[in-house]
Amino acid sequence: MTSKLFEPLKIGRYTLAHRIAMAPLTRMRATKGTNAPNALNAKYYGQRATKGGLIICEASPVVDGGAAGPDVPGIFSDAQIKGWRLVTDAIHAKGGIAFLQLWHGGRISHSSLNSKGAPPVAPSAVAPTQGMAMTATFEPKPFETPRALETAEIPALVAAYAQAAKNAVAAGFDGVEIHGANGYLLEQFLQTRTNQRADAYGGSIENRARLMLEVTRAVADAIGADRTGIRLSPYGRANDSGEADPMPLYSHVIGELNKMGLAYLHLIEPRASGAGQREVDHTDVPSGAEVVRPLWKGPLVTAGNFKADGAEKMVAAGHADIIAFGRYFISNPDLPERIRRGAEWTPYNRATFYGGTEVGYTDYSALEPAPAV
Repeated sequence: MTSKLFEPLKIGRYTLAHRIAMAPLTRMRATKGTNAPNALNAKYYGQRATKGGLIICEASPVVDGGAAGPDVPGIFSDAQIKGWRLVTDAIHAKGGIAFLQLWHGGRISHSSLNSKGAPPVAPSAVAPTQGMAMTATFEPKPFETPRALETAEIPALVAAYAQAAKNAVAAGFDGVEIHGANGYLLEQFLQTRTNQRADAYGGSIENRARLMLEVTRAVADAIGADRTGIRLSPYGRANDSGEADPMPLYSHVIGELNKMGLAYLHLIEPRASGAGQREVDHTDVPSGAEVVRPLWKGPLVTAGNFKADGAEKMVAAGHADIIAFGRYFISNPDLPERIRRGAEWTPYNRATFYGGTEVGYTDYSALEPAPAV
């Protein structure tokens, strides 16, 4: 039987050779000081690129002060654009397709991650009640109370996302993914627990969704809707996020996004919310893809603790079109080939996820080439 995972698929202006994508993964190995990608980052991504395979490169702040961790690559400076060009060249050398995730951490950031030492910003001055901030020196500290963005500041924020998308294209990326998940700034505007505003960006579902939709339209206008994806986590609990009744909110958001002709929608399955920080496997939660599939007209990507058999079943059933793998793509640079051959997967080492050198980054081995038939 032919595997559905290895059937081609058109997303936006590109045709994928298979349905196995590399999910965006924060690794905190950009150049300290400039937050520019470097040769080690290029080697890492190049190792994981395949002909016609989609790689969604890690979350990259669109502005100074938008990082939610130390030594993460940005996409707002000339040095960062130049550094990302090393990465896109490495991916394209293998025939891969490269998207960049556009990010703003909002209240999950820390003043030490801002070059001016300014406090983080958010829709409202509501600090997270769970977890810790990671400072510029990789030291965990209590979250700071963020400054509520003024209404007059929002147009510049929207423009920053559009400029970041243009910067990504200048760096050689084929497209971008807007990070609207995991409790970061755009999701903070969406959800009632973090948005207590009384202006046009708070209150009703339509108002709380306004910033995300404005950002998405601006990015699509800047580089083309067919080069723009977006990531959501309707049932997520990462970074002290979560909406008590998410579907009225997300049904509206997805309905509006449908009108834009985006390249794809990328979901984080509920069972994987917060998986970057710890091992999780939420029970009695719905399948995000199965719930969203009837609402979304375009290509649907989903990610969350998948193994090969579960991924195959999800795509074969039509619940999703692409399965994005995260942690196992770290430890298996040739993951699509391992899935194709039914080979074993190398376990990952969580202790090496964030920061460090080539250890746990570029030192994982690939399979020997398949013998010629």
